[in-house]
Amino acid sequence: MFDYETLRIIWWLLLGVLLIGFAIMDGLDLGVAALVPIVGRTDEERRVLLETVEPVWEGNQVWFVLGGGAVFAAWPVLYAASFSGLYLAMFLLLLAFILRPVSFNFRNKHEHARWRGTWDILLAASGFIVMLVCGVAFGNLFLGFSFRFDDAARMDWQGSFFSLFHPFALLAGLTSVCMLLAHGATYASLKTDEAVAPRTQAIARWASLAFVALYVLAGAWLMTGAIPGMRVDSVDMNGESNPLLKHVVEAATWYGNFGAHPILFLAPALAIFAALGTFTLVRRHHVAALLTSSTAIAATILSVGFALFPFLMPSRLDPRSSLTVWDASSSHTTLGIMLVCVFVFLPIVLAYTVWVYRVLRGRVTLEHIRRSHGVY
Repeated sequence: MFDYETLRIIWWLLLGVLLIGFAIMDGLDLGVAALVPIVGRTDEERRVLLETVEPVWEGNQVWFVLGGGAVFAAWPVLYAASFSGLYLAMFLLLLAFILRPVSFNFRNKHEHARWRGTWDILLAASGFIVMLVCGVAFGNLFLGFSFRFDDAARMDWQGSFFSLFHPFALLAGLTSVCMLLAHGATYASLKTDEAVAPRTQAIARWASLAFVALYVLAGAWLMTGAIPGMRVDSVDMNGESNPLLKHVVEAATWYGNFGAHPILFLAPALAIFAALGTFTLVRRHHVAALLTSSTAIAATILSVGFALFPFLMPSRLDPRSSLTVWDASSSHTTLGIMLVCVFVFLPIVLAYTVWVYRVLRGRVTLEHIRRSHGVY
């Protein structure tokens, strides 16, 4: 079996895999949901958009559940600190998740245009809120959260819900919105009727360009040193999970890992070039565009992880209280057992996902909507 240090790194990588899986798979649903009242000019066109994700959204959300379960099992200190201090933000996120299936179900309970339009707007709002809040959360990782642990390991959280919306965090949130809008629109261009697809392609192109601009702006902001970084000066990588046993110092920027390992710059470069690839390919090569869009998401999350490593949840109030890969994990035994479970169940989830999308391949057409809903 792996030693404790190696297991912690493996689980850091697995956490990244689950975040990427969630962003790519559930990002399809969120992006399409946000586009429904914008792209769909008639009720039939909105049904086309809805039916591209209605059969798969529950399966896609498994990645969110897997991510939460992994944090709970592998990083219990991180789970406790984030869910305690970010309660209102988590509540808003879960409310948006709940609103999505409710909107799917209730919009068709009545044929009145205002009724359906209201639920379509609520559906779009649910997608926008999740995309924004997730991006704001990533932005706050660079800013650091206002919490500390006392000598008895009791957490004191001094931040507020509104303090999370720092200008940089809002910039990260808008970057997330544009990234996932481009992803959802690219998927819609592959799956929707030829009458609807050109509109989704236009949104995918402009959202991809907006993402590149905002992503570069966020990177430049971090590079100026206006938001100082952190560096772990001393820590026992095989030691117990106690955040107070390390020494953390302030760094000029969050680019320390990139300076030490320049190869890591491939991640942000890949994110930019992949997004530009989506802009170029989405009109004619829909599958390739979806692949580049997915690559942009994966590379963006990797670039964040590389910049922050080994930090999982930095504390700006007391840097020593920051949670890192080396002091926020479960025991060596728990990580080992959980790793065996991942090796067994993750391939099953991946195989089922591939099978579902293969079965549901093809476009959702207006003719199908008219026939299935008895318009003829």
